[in-house]
Amino acid sequence: MRVDVITLFPEIFSGYLSQSLLSKAIQRGLIAVHLHNLRDWSKDKHHKVDDRPFGGGPGMLIRVEPVVDCVEDLQRLDEPGQVILLSPQGTTLAQSMVQDLQQFSRLILICGRYEGFDQRVIDLLKPLEISLGDFILNGGEVAAMAIIDSVMRLIPGALGDERSSIEDSFSKSNEIEFPQYTRPREYRGLTVPDILVNGNHQSIEQWRLEQSRQRTAARNAQNN
Repeated sequence: MRVDVITLFPEIFSGYLSQSLLSKAIQRGLIAVHLHNLRDWSKDKHHKVDDRPFGGGPGMLIRVEPVVDCVEDLQRLDEPGQVILLSPQGTTLAQSMVQDLQQFSRLILICGRYEGFDQRVIDLLKPLEISLGDFILNGGEVAAMAIIDSVMRLIPGALGDERSSIEDSFSKSNEIEFPQYTRPREYRGLTVPDILVNGNHQSIEQWRLEQSRQRTAARNAQNN
């Protein structure tokens, strides 16, 4: 999979891309992440990409020309990709959406800043708008990292154990993952459930299924 990230702050990604499982997936050629500085498409001599909104109001908006020019240039570089605009107005990211995104061979992620984008960016590019939730970030870079991280986990061969992505929370029927334990068996009076050490794998699977359902029901009740 190829991921293109359009951002005003590509340096934010330097440490993120060089660590852990993502770094290994990049080294193995399972995913390629390309960073593009939006200012490179500015026609302003100072490389500005923002301006005051018509009609007044606080803050600045990202102009339409550099964004559209950038995306159109990137689309010509390789097989056209799914354009995604990271925006608080977008659909909240969920595991089912991550599974859909993993089917694309290429994603183009546009990271917002300031007060958002000129509406014509959306009108012309018709991107898929995605949000991490009902809160505001300084920019779309963190959201872009969340998409890269979650999609990467579903790429065959990216994880050490392919069962990990299958058993993750929300991967099965939108259920939360069951509780898990490791050594020591007892810590500060808290003990690992006996069922997990009895060697009966059928009873362990049944216990995990029930725990997952209970956790999911509790979370749903809390959110309603």
